Amino acid sequence: MDDKKRLIIIDALNLFIRNYVVNPTLDIDGNPFGGCIGFVKSLQKICKELRPHELVICWDGIGGSQKKKTMNKDYKAGRKPLRFNRRMIQLDEKDQAENKIYQQIRLYEYLNELPVIQLSLDGIEADDVIAYVSRHKKYDGWRKIIVSSDKDFFQLCDGDTVVFRPIQKELIDRGVLIIKDQIHPNNYALARALVGDKSDNLPGIRGIGMKTVAKQFSFLLEAKQYEAEDIFKHCEGLEKQLACHRNILANKEVVSSNYDIMQLYKPAISYTNKKSIDYNLTEFEYDYNKTNFVKMLMKDGQSSINFSMLYVVMKNIRRKHESSN
Repeated sequence: MDDKKRLIIIDALNLFIRNYVVNPTLDIDGNPFGGCIGFVKSLQKICKELRPHELVICWDGIGGSQKKKTMNKDYKAGRKPLRFNRRMIQLDEKDQAENKIYQQIRLYEYLNELPVIQLSLDGIEADDVIAYVSRHKKYDGWRKIIVSSDKDFFQLCDGDTVVFRPIQKELIDRGVLIIKDQIHPNNYALARALVGDKSDNLPGIRGIGMKTVAKQFSFLLEAKQYEAEDIFKHCEGLEKQLACHRNILANKEVVSSNYDIMQLYKPAISYTNKKSIDYNLTEFEYDYNKTNFVKMLMKDGQSSINFSMLYVVMKNIRRKHESSN
């Protein structure tokens, strides 16, 4: 770990859903509670490993996907309902939806007792908020660590920004991407626009994977940021076009639409909402109420869990901000 201050930016729903599905914890009334308490346990593990100086937790806002759905009506369509992957809990779809909301609200309440910044803006996805925070002037010179299993964040990797994938237990930085995929982060969104993203129901170009992109468009390894039009011109200029080149030229609109949806270099956030984020980042009061946090654990039947490391890190965050003011 280097000497830079460390900002941890958490893709909240990504981490919550993972715990919601796999963690079998029940609350004091016998309701599924793994999403909430599993998130807090994951937060402790992240804090133990990465020792943050500051934490920003980003949620999808209400209607966050609508803007991108206007660009592609099939965006995130057809997703299967979440299912617990354990037999001990049987809830119908309606009860699962209600339980999921209950756990998220309770998690907000837990996090509100900690000196962590939570961000959620109506009509905006967490991805765009995370991208904006990672480039915020407040954190110039900091080490920024984005916690998510979502590959979309690879495009944000630079000299100061890395992606920690907790499920895969891997740290992705600019160098790793360049060696592994032969694609520079500045062009990673463009490469993904060609390949597509099944998880978001964004089809790619038939016959194209990341290896094909790296081989056929080797210039994407450069730091220069290319556009979809550069890909099209390259394909058109080839004396001998392969099937993949012809498929790209026959589906220009797919590539361009995918790129507009996937790219995070210019987050889709209005001036007003940017100012709202600025205010939250710069004026946040780092209150820490351990007593209330412990009372909530007791009320939910979770008091036996050892959160001593989380308490240490939260206390340090609070103390650092007290000393800087």
